[in-house]
Amino acid sequence: MPLGCRMKQLFTIVAVAVLVSFSARAQSVSPSDAIALEQQGKLPEAGAAWRAVIRRNPNDAAALASLGVVLSKQQKYQEAASIYRKALSLNRLLPGVELNLGLAEFKQGHFRSAASALRLALQADPSSAQARTLLGISSYGAQQYSEAIKYLEPAAQADPGNMELHQLLAQSCLQAKNYSCATEQFRLLLNQNSDSGPAHILLGEALDGLGRTQEAISEFEAAAKISPNEPDVYFSLGYLHWKSQQYDEARQEFDRELKLDPNHAQALAYLGDIEWKDNHPDDAVRLLQRAVKANKDLRIAYVDLGTIYLQQKSYKDAQVALQKAIALEPNQPDAHYQLGRLYQATGKAAEAKKELQKVRELHEKADSLVGKIPASPPSLNSTEPQ
Repeated sequence: MPLGCRMKQLFTIVAVAVLVSFSARAQSVSPSDAIALEQQGKLPEAGAAWRAVIRRNPNDAAALASLGVVLSKQQKYQEAASIYRKALSLNRLLPGVELNLGLAEFKQGHFRSAASALRLALQADPSSAQARTLLGISSYGAQQYSEAIKYLEPAAQADPGNMELHQLLAQSCLQAKNYSCATEQFRLLLNQNSDSGPAHILLGEALDGLGRTQEAISEFEAAAKISPNEPDVYFSLGYLHWKSQQYDEARQEFDRELKLDPNHAQALAYLGDIEWKDNHPDDAVRLLQRAVKANKDLRIAYVDLGTIYLQQKSYKDAQVALQKAIALEPNQPDAHYQLGRLYQATGKAAEAKKELQKVRELHEKADSLVGKIPASPPSLNSTEPQ
């Protein structure tokens, strides 16, 4: 036999022998071997052992779930989540797998997916504090704030010393406009640390949401004393004074904010509004133009600019500004009213009639909602408080 043929035959024999050897070893690996390797911290080897078990029985849901645990310990969360789902597709009743899937999704920042899995985990074991707490945190991360409150509230009550949980609950209550809950939680946080500027700010927002504006002002003043360089604290104070028609006090606070940030768009816009109310249209226009240059989504600035331009008979500029205001918030009547006046002034009777009819419809809609929904002022940290 030629040498080349003999070498090829020898290679084939060796290859087959190696494959047989590997196959024999795979057949000999048991779940107890994989568990022992995991307990010894030999995670890659444990993963390989579980894969060998699964190759023998691809429908072994428990082995798949165990492989998922090993992968999670190696921080291979995406692969682990996929394995957990496969295990659950084979056996929905495997204990702990929904919780582990929720954890794997949570670790990836996939909060909605995590919440879905953790909800099932809590249904399977309603006494699981871990599932409840993680479900609350995941709901918060998914911006499902009312859902977050349902799970964070009992978790925080069960762990009164966990200020991080109370902070998340307070933030959830504030975002869900549950101001009574938010006020209670922020007061609790301040009892733990009265020198927390952010806690005073958030308590101020909650109090303002309850319509207790003067108390809210006191909280923001406390925050400003503790953290005089805190972004937005003076603007928020100014906004509260502006809302209370305390324009001199509002002006002082907006000026303080602008000393910290000369391009603070909201402070510029509301300061411009005050100048307009004080009958200083040129100063108002200058401030309002700076505001929209810094932030093109400030409705109040466009409404004021449109109103001033209309008074100055700069109809083209007025129309552009008012239409931008309407595009930002179509259901506010003030810009429609000013645009209707503009069309009247320029002889566009049909367009004027349409805009003024829209104003009447919006006012009627607002009247019909009185008493049906709670008044809820915008967040002081929103892009455009009104």
